[in-house]
Amino acid sequence: MKRILVVDDEPDITSSLKNGLQQKGFDVDTYNDPLKALEGFKPETYDLLLIDIRMPKMNGFEFYREIKKKSENVKICFFTAFEVYYEEFRKVFPNLEVKCFIRKPITINDLVAHINMELSKN
Repeated sequence: MKRILVVDDEPDITSSLKNGLQQKGFDVDTYNDPLKALEGFKPETYDLLLIDIRMPKMNGFEFYREIKKKSENVKICFFTAFEVYYEEFRKVFPNLEVKCFIRKPITINDLVAHINMELSKN
């Protein structure tokens, strides 16, 4: 069973993602506070992290940087309701190696397809 960590400041989003992904056979942990997620993060525990970009206290990019210090090989997808322009993202964050951006809203089936595609990459 693949294990997913979802970090989003909106409890209704984490709750619906957890329920939907669990129904599709994933083991899912959720946090609504990125600082608590960082505190509770254990390397080599998750197959993929779904991280909201815009959160209070710590945005998704800052969270990503801190997670990479703890686990270099962790796979991450950013989750956002806003348009992401990858080239602009690369200019601002040239050292971030993330290419997975998922737009909200998304159906569980489309999310599962994104997750499976990311997990199939080396």
